[in-house]
Amino acid sequence: MLTVIGESVLGRPERACLGSAVRLIASLDSAVAYEAAWRWQSATAAAVADGGPETLALLQHLPVFSFGRRIRREHLLVDPIELAGGGAAIVESDRGGDVTFHGPGQLVAYPILDLRSRGLGPVDYVCRLEELVIRTLARFGISGERWPGRPGVWVDGSKIAAIGVRIRRGVSTHGLALNVETNLSWFDAIVPCGISDAGVTSMTKILGASPGLPAVADELCDAFADVFDCKLVGVPVARQGGGSHKEGRGQAPALPGGRRVPAPAAVPSP
Repeated sequence: MLTVIGESVLGRPERACLGSAVRLIASLDSAVAYEAAWRWQSATAAAVADGGPETLALLQHLPVFSFGRRIRREHLLVDPIELAGGGAAIVESDRGGDVTFHGPGQLVAYPILDLRSRGLGPVDYVCRLEELVIRTLARFGISGERWPGRPGVWVDGSKIAAIGVRIRRGVSTHGLALNVETNLSWFDAIVPCGISDAGVTSMTKILGASPGLPAVADELCDAFADVFDCKLVGVPVARQGGGSHKEGRGQAPALPGGRRVPAPAAVPSP
């Protein structure tokens, strides 16, 4: 049974299970650079491994194409110089998978969890990430499903959410990206996740209008609390940034500041 425990940073009552507490940090009004968020994940994971609080970060990124450890270079269909001219960065990350796109209008969730203490292996963890997306979509009348052998969540044969994770010392980094109101033309520059026989979609494309990132984030938080049997404890925005204090051992760092979401740019054609 879920119980209301206070106001979240997303502006609605938090709903929590009776399990462990997980910090919730959100940055939805601005877009965070991928590399800055990656550094934050690494520092937070180190803190969790040392006994610090588990954390869920919800954000959107500035336009970026990220390469996973299984990248095949031919899956990038546009010259990197052209992409940079269109305002997109290219980053080689340590997550699993091939190439994908992150950008404004996409809800990115980075759960930094102690999977070892939760008794979760990599396969079980990915299944739970898929489940929380499927539950979130269902609350908007969208039927998401799994595709065996292809991590992520799919709607009518098109991917709506990508999943790529890394687990080190039993602690998870990276996570999932759900296309809410993403400019899908960015995906024309790549073979998304290395899958050439399937397309991508978004909640906006399916519903005919955007449900809004805050509304989707709220529902995802509820689903997260259910799936991971935890309570989400909102961290007020005023406590997230500033950089005026030193991070102690086991203390989770602040989420890096973002930039105002840019206006849509022209996407280079492949």
